[in-house]
Amino acid sequence: MAVAKDTTEHVAAIAEKIRAGKTSLGIEFGSTRIKAVLIDDTYSTIAAGDYGWENHLENGLWTYSLEEVWSGLQAAYAALANDVENAYGEKLTKIGTMGFSAMMHGYLAFDKDDKLLVPFRTWRNSNTHAAHEKLSELFQYNIPERWSIAHLYQCILNKEDHVANVAFFTTLAGYVHWKLTGKKVLGIDDASGMFPIDSETHSWNKHMLAQFSTLPEVAAQPWSIEDLLPTPLVAGSDAGALTAEGAKLLDPTGTVQPGTPLAPPEGDSGTGMVATNSVRVGTGNVSAGTSIFASVVLDHPLERLHPEVDLVSTPAGDPCGMSHANNFTSDLNAWIKVFSEFAKAIGTSLDAGTLYGTLFRAAIGPDADDNAGGLINYCFYSGEFLAGLEEGRPVFARGPESHMNLANFMRAQLFGAFSPVKIGMDVMTKDEHVKVDSMVGHGGIFTTPKVAQKILAAAFNTPIKVMSTAAEGGAWGMAVLADYLWHKDTPLDQYLDQRVFANAESTTEEPDAKDVAGFEDFFARFTKALPIERAAIETIDLES
Repeated sequence: MAVAKDTTEHVAAIAEKIRAGKTSLGIEFGSTRIKAVLIDDTYSTIAAGDYGWENHLENGLWTYSLEEVWSGLQAAYAALANDVENAYGEKLTKIGTMGFSAMMHGYLAFDKDDKLLVPFRTWRNSNTHAAHEKLSELFQYNIPERWSIAHLYQCILNKEDHVANVAFFTTLAGYVHWKLTGKKVLGIDDASGMFPIDSETHSWNKHMLAQFSTLPEVAAQPWSIEDLLPTPLVAGSDAGALTAEGAKLLDPTGTVQPGTPLAPPEGDSGTGMVATNSVRVGTGNVSAGTSIFASVVLDHPLERLHPEVDLVSTPAGDPCGMSHANNFTSDLNAWIKVFSEFAKAIGTSLDAGTLYGTLFRAAIGPDADDNAGGLINYCFYSGEFLAGLEEGRPVFARGPESHMNLANFMRAQLFGAFSPVKIGMDVMTKDEHVKVDSMVGHGGIFTTPKVAQKILAAAFNTPIKVMSTAAEGGAWGMAVLADYLWHKDTPLDQYLDQRVFANAESTTEEPDAKDVAGFEDFFARFTKALPIERAAIETIDLES
């Protein structure tokens, strides 16, 4: 939804809502951007702000500094507050409800004095394979490498010095929420990426907690796992309020007042479900950004353990199956930057919309072969569990007789970006026969009409819907979850159907048989040629 700034009468009405606190703020810490969105009681975005950031390698592990967590949050919020004042002539002193979300998983561990013990380890790290294998076998439940418990257990296996001093660990969203409210809680979707959740009790799986605790190397620790974890909360639960100290952390100018109720902090999976109205059984969504995941609310438990499928929760606590790929747009953006530099070199300045739109449309144009002409692209900037890769190296490859042109090059880029997530999705739909009534795509890649939607429909061989909120993403979804605090007596799925999306516009792209066959041909070559990627990892240094 576009930021509403039109007639004088409308501006005055929005200004009154801002003064009265009839607003909800959502802030999401994404992989490349911290985005803040303020909505009104009609779920329209009335102001926004953002801050760009990038992870970096520190001692071989992907991280962000906590200093930039706060400076980035403050910059995004300041941009939003400035947007409010410029558009409506109001200083943002009072906010009705708010909530924070972030990329899921990872490892933020603190001692009894709330000191960070090791630099934040993000979801992108894949150094936890031994922990993944041992815990998955122990629980007979997939524990992905990204999950917080895998990070903690790997630290134990590695005999890292800090382990004995851990008093609390959480995710990025949980950390920010804790510092703003004093509450060590976590939305149940984000919690489901820390440790397995019991979908009946909406809390940690007690049997698996006991199994973990009896591992000899865990039993030797001076702590109990139950004492280290935050408290899981379903959507609509009381998660505390903005403290005076938290208000200063958010807004160092002192303009915003404390006391705003906060929604449970969530992961980007849960906010994606909300932003696409995909919390009912049989509904699914694809959230595409630096990483990509496809989730489906399950109609039955999976029969077997599948390493390719994560089991997570909706913000209401219902079980979901998820295929998560660490890599999506990083390589694509790097190639498009090359085209941008070429345009500048010949004296042409192109805005991002024109540049991306022109290149994307070529991928479905008349010059594109159904199977991308024999070209292959691997978008692996970092390790990719779904492909069995501990590290990543972006690789573009083709045979001497492949049909190399712009259309096929861009088609291979998009096919290659969607291929990793297809691996886990195929397991759910083809092996486990999970029912999928609808899939909704969201994220910036869907901003160009039809293109990514059409290619994703081919990858999954299922209709793909894109809603008018597609480009809003998780920050808007988090703002909606914050607004839900006022409507928590209504089940979340009904609230979304009847209030938030009652008049939402959408388009649906049906799978085209030729595209489906073309993608399957590409995917077969993509899978067969994976040894190219492994050779690249062995022969190209990370710094090269």
